[in-house]
Amino acid sequence: MGHGMAKNLAAKTQGDLLVFDVNKAAVEKFVDEYPKAKAADSPAELADKAATVITMLPEAGHVQSVYSSLIDAIDQDSLLIDSSTIDAESARTLAKQVVDRKATPFDAPVSGGVVGAENGTLTFMVGAPSEASFEKIRPTLALMGRNAVHCGGNGTGQVAKLCNNMLLAVSMIGVSEALLLAGRLGMDPALMASIMNSSTGRCWSSDTNNPHPGVIPTAPANREYAGGFANKLMAKDLRLAMKAAFDSGTTPILGTTAAQVYSDLSTMNDYGKLDFSSVYKVSQLSADTRACSNTRKQQHMTDKN
Repeated sequence: MGHGMAKNLAAKTQGDLLVFDVNKAAVEKFVDEYPKAKAADSPAELADKAATVITMLPEAGHVQSVYSSLIDAIDQDSLLIDSSTIDAESARTLAKQVVDRKATPFDAPVSGGVVGAENGTLTFMVGAPSEASFEKIRPTLALMGRNAVHCGGNGTGQVAKLCNNMLLAVSMIGVSEALLLAGRLGMDPALMASIMNSSTGRCWSSDTNNPHPGVIPTAPANREYAGGFANKLMAKDLRLAMKAAFDSGTTPILGTTAAQVYSDLSTMNDYGKLDFSSVYKVSQLSADTRACSNTRKQQHMTDKN
């Protein structure tokens, strides 16, 4: 995700772009490819030299670590945009630390996946101290995305992201089960997908990231589910969503089921790094196993008779 976002900044920004990553080889490759990009030796150096700092990291602990290392380098002119997906409470805690330094914090998680990051068509869900402060970063977000929505105060961007991803997980499981059922009933799943995409069942999981190989040329399903949004990351987001649901006294029935499905999938051999649409592949394997089991039971009953 971060690579695609940085790529669009490097291609579209008027000034220089400073980049930092713990993977120094990736940074070297990036600055060689994009002349406007310069490598920073640390987050602190980046924050000292850049007025706008954008972070995209796996978990809240990583964000806290980076913010701790750069906090002394920011001032009243600094705009800190965190596009990681973390829990809303952590986002609010980080925001307070930034405000204490007189700088301006934003939680701005994204939707659109790796394809959206590469193509510059992401949607940013933004928690900001005010509408006026949100307007300050809108031009920067426009370099990387197609939509930016001010969701409210700090933390609300994360609320929007977790609710969206809970729905995304549910919809991917639903699309996978529908295509699997169509195939079991004698219909070509690819044809079923095309019908779905011109009917009321249409959604992003069907028309953009369809889990059946051959339906959407750019979907991870056509690359053995490599790339895309990893199962382990979906499982993490759903854990955060379930904790938020518990803390608010909410019981999302389908969301809870999806969280369990992706928790299991993220720990299966070779599946943790695959795109979350690979739940379709696992559903197929599970269905085949059940079919074989039923066949064996029927054969056993026949033998006894």
